[in-house]
Amino acid sequence: MRRKRIITFVYVLAIVALTVGLFNCKTSDNKGNQIMNGDVPIGVVVALTGKHAEAYGFSMQRGFELAREEINNQGDVKLKFITVDDQSTPEGAKAAVQHLVDQDVSAIVGLAISTHLKAAAPIAQEGSVIAFSSVSSAAGLSGIGDFIFRTSLATNISIPSGLMATQEKLGYKKVTTIYDEIDVYSKNSNEVLKTALEANGVEILTMETFQTGDTDFSQQLTNIIVTKPDALFISALSQEIAQIIAQTSEVGVPDSIHIIAPDLTMNEVQQAGDAAEGTIGFIGWSNTSDAPGNQAFVRNYQAKYGIQPEPWAAQSYATLNVLANAIKVAQSTDPNIIRDALAQTTDFPTILGRLGKFSFNPDGDALYDQIIMVVKDGELQFFE
Repeated sequence: MRRKRIITFVYVLAIVALTVGLFNCKTSDNKGNQIMNGDVPIGVVVALTGKHAEAYGFSMQRGFELAREEINNQGDVKLKFITVDDQSTPEGAKAAVQHLVDQDVSAIVGLAISTHLKAAAPIAQEGSVIAFSSVSSAAGLSGIGDFIFRTSLATNISIPSGLMATQEKLGYKKVTTIYDEIDVYSKNSNEVLKTALEANGVEILTMETFQTGDTDFSQQLTNIIVTKPDALFISALSQEIAQIIAQTSEVGVPDSIHIIAPDLTMNEVQQAGDAAEGTIGFIGWSNTSDAPGNQAFVRNYQAKYGIQPEPWAAQSYATLNVLANAIKVAQSTDPNIIRDALAQTTDFPTILGRLGKFSFNPDGDALYDQIIMVVKDGELQFFE
């Protein structure tokens, strides 16, 4: 009887070992490096509930899904997603990243909001798992660690070049700013704006503040009107950008004041309505760009989802393609080896910018040519 129990125990143990092996797509070569054997598990952290779902999460998810479908059809790399809702909160982002690190994924993509990335990136770094944000842009966040990468142009890269282009054409000398004093991206954007404006000899008349979730900006805008600036810079997330732009018309901000919202997209333009006319944005992607594969992306996105692609969908689409290329180069599911391949990405063809050449700087922040857009007849058109 005892012998039978031992045999049974060994048999059960063997089944457990076999089951673990079947669910683990990672095997090792003779040097102990993990090599690809089946689908590569990728964590996706997006807002599927809460205030950021409509503005960011759903479009990001669509961009990721379209990219995965195309990448898997090409056959060089096969990706499978483990998607977790960050619930539009920093706590949700941290829990999502911890869950995915525990799931032993090769990389995590998504993490739209800079506040969320700042909270969750240390967990990925400590777990030696790549966190590749497709949207966040507050300066310095990729510096959290060597496993952190980003697709959006960081504020310290995008804002100085945007100012150079717009000031040269508009000639503004006195400006005001308004920003969210709680949100990480908004505060950082305003700080970078302040430094860059002062370096360009532009006087800042006033810096008005608000807090995430505010809906009435009439007092701040009235304060701005009194100073008679040449331009107003808005640093905020999507919902507040749209509301501020809409209220510029309601409180009577004169047309002589140029409105510049570095993070402007068509989502805010549509929500703000006629008040958005003439607003300028510093943008990483345009549906009219001739960057490699961009027009095919626009057509395929419309065919699959029945709508025009949003910038955050485009950036997420590009993110997964950059990551898949690194996995292909690495020929491994080991995050350390993929990280090294990502860091060496240079002039990789993407749909971003006007030329599409995508590289990383030593901090893991993206480098590519920026697009300056202005709202004309309700559409974003090239500023130049």
